[in-house]
Amino acid sequence: MCTYLTTTEQVSGTGLGAGGWFAIGQAVVYFDHPQQAPVEHALCIDFRPGDQADPARRVAIELDAPSARRLAESILATLAHDEVRALGVE
Repeated sequence: MCTYLTTTEQVSGTGLGAGGWFAIGQAVVYFDHPQQAPVEHALCIDFRPGDQADPARRVAIELDAPSARRLAESILATLAHDEVRALGVE
């Protein structure tokens, strides 16, 4: 069953694709059937330029649900670390 659950967030960063580094302005997150991952459903994230440029200029990942949860927890734990907070990063 397709979920069609999709969220789009404006982000600021860079990604490395086949053509080199490029600015990332958008992250599209969805939970659905993956294109390549060997699971029935996956958390998929497409990091894209914010200017809706060439669709080939993106970085895409597909994670099984347990991996996605571990990654989310790791990201939050890293950002909450005292050393990061000492930098004044919100």
